[in-house]
Amino acid sequence: MSRMNMIQAINSALDNMLARDPNVLIFGEDVGYFGGVFRCTAGLQEKYGAKRCFDTPIAEGGILGMAIGMGVNGLRPVAEIQFADYIYPAFDQLVSEAARLRYRSAGEFWAPITVRAPCGGGIYGGQTHSQSPEGIFSHVCGLKTVMPSNPYDAKGLLIAAIEDDDPVLFFEPKRIYNGPFDGHHDKPLQSWTQHPLGEVPDDYYTVPIGKANIVRPGAEVTVICYGTMVHVCQAAVEESGIDGEIIDLRSMLPLDIDTLVESVKKTGRCVVVHEATRTSGFGAELIAEIQEHCFYHLEAPLMRVTGWDTPYPHAFEWEYFPGPKRVGDALRRVMEDA
Repeated sequence: MSRMNMIQAINSALDNMLARDPNVLIFGEDVGYFGGVFRCTAGLQEKYGAKRCFDTPIAEGGILGMAIGMGVNGLRPVAEIQFADYIYPAFDQLVSEAARLRYRSAGEFWAPITVRAPCGGGIYGGQTHSQSPEGIFSHVCGLKTVMPSNPYDAKGLLIAAIEDDDPVLFFEPKRIYNGPFDGHHDKPLQSWTQHPLGEVPDDYYTVPIGKANIVRPGAEVTVICYGTMVHVCQAAVEESGIDGEIIDLRSMLPLDIDTLVESVKKTGRCVVVHEATRTSGFGAELIAEIQEHCFYHLEAPLMRVTGWDTPYPHAFEWEYFPGPKRVGDALRRVMEDA
């Protein structure tokens, strides 16, 4: 066991898979010699050579098109999109090609590709380096969409993604690369060093894709979240004094609906939290599922806490960011009928 932040855990996952499977290779903008803009691939080119960890031009459509071709021919490519905001030029390759390949070839071909993409705000990245586009891809049949909230899950889920025979979008909330962030930007930074989930096995292990994690058991309200918002929700529950059950989705597609339904049937109340914009965000799908499965168990209206329907602002980042105050207000509102 080692103490790792999320950067180190992701690097360890990639290192393990490069050593374990000669068909795994890594490429993207600056991932080779430089080791990635966030250093997630540091040292891998030096260790495994420029044929297995290499740089590409700034051409996201080309990066993903090449990954699909490699996957069809037996390789397991891990492609990095330097910031999730720049995944849109590769949208057609992901949606029209990678996601459909197994279906339209009647199972003759498939694309076992993993697409890593740092996402989310909280680092003053402004409108072009802070977006959370996971909800868009959760709409696409044939893609799997994953977002870890801690180093232990990040390594285990990334290994599972690389071994998966379907294309997996692996979103990494960059605000928690170096430590858990509870939304209080005016407090000292926290480190993963003392956090229980900062203890990560050095060797191979997996965390199953499609299985949610109950981060905090509770009896009064179910709080559904993922990524950075897991830590924000923990802070909000503690500060509000409400006995909330916090569920970390880990993956949006496939969705662990059974864990969500069991929790909401127990608590009778539900708050959904995500950083992405509100309209047509993944929270809307979660609320629809809960309403369909738990209607007769609900004691209060379902609530969402999300980002706003605007570009991610630079100067007003913390007004946009769904912090513990906004989550706490929602928790108190949903408990008004208690």
